[in-house]
Amino acid sequence: MHLPGTHHVHRHPATPWAELRVSARSADCYRMHTHAEYSIGIVDDGEAMFHHPSGPQKVQRGSVVLIEPDVIHACNPQQRQVWSYRMLFVEANWLHDRIAAQQSRLEPVTALHFASRTLNDTATSEWVDQLCQPLGSDAAATQQIQQLVQWLAPLLLPGAPCDQPPYPLFLEPALQRLHGGLDMGVSVGELAQNCGMSPSQFTRRFKGAMGVAPAQFLQNLRVNGARRLIAGGASLAEAAHAMGFADQAHMQRAFKLRHAMTPGSYAPHRAEPMPGRVISPRPDRWVPEHGSRYG
Repeated sequence: MHLPGTHHVHRHPATPWAELRVSARSADCYRMHTHAEYSIGIVDDGEAMFHHPSGPQKVQRGSVVLIEPDVIHACNPQQRQVWSYRMLFVEANWLHDRIAAQQSRLEPVTALHFASRTLNDTATSEWVDQLCQPLGSDAAATQQIQQLVQWLAPLLLPGAPCDQPPYPLFLEPALQRLHGGLDMGVSVGELAQNCGMSPSQFTRRFKGAMGVAPAQFLQNLRVNGARRLIAGGASLAEAAHAMGFADQAHMQRAFKLRHAMTPGSYAPHRAEPMPGRVISPRPDRWVPEHGSRYG
């Protein structure tokens, strides 16, 4: 029997657009989920199965994992095995602006995708190992910004991922309701009614088009929204209420299933500077934009 794994989140005030997750000797498994950020990760030890729209793929020590915003995925170890990894989450709008500036684009960048979601060469592993380190100073943060954009630019292609086709029009009424971000207490039955379907027909067609059941999609939106609010300084009670959870206990269970840590463990420490406390049910980019499938 192994000891429980550890999960830590590192933030730095000079890079409010990024956070680093470090997980060591974890046997935790995750439900299929999405992030609003670009995710750049490296496996430090062990192996896992990376499930994504073009997967699954086995990843092991030294493997680099790259995930675009709104792409449904999960990385899980084999039963009774442990693995260690680091994952850098980079705010999408920040990266879009940096790539546009670096490439001198006249039009704004609204979507990018990776040529490949896994890389296994030594040079790439060394680069990502350097990028996915906790920052100890403003100078280190400045260096990370330069290295991150320099390294990512050749790997990113314009447009949304090819294996993520736009959502079908028959779901647009339900997804448009969720786009507003102001009604996270909405039920699947209400969304079905918006689309002129029975709940069972809506659930079947939604899952066929999106890859997940509507209840799971909605729960993922709520968790992503709560994550952004908590990172911005909201209390757990405020985040749970804003995202339509019945109470903190329900939010904690849903959060832990997708992040293997509690919302309290994820929250910034009191001594940790925060980028500004705004309590809103519409944190930036936690809902999918038009044409995107996941949030």
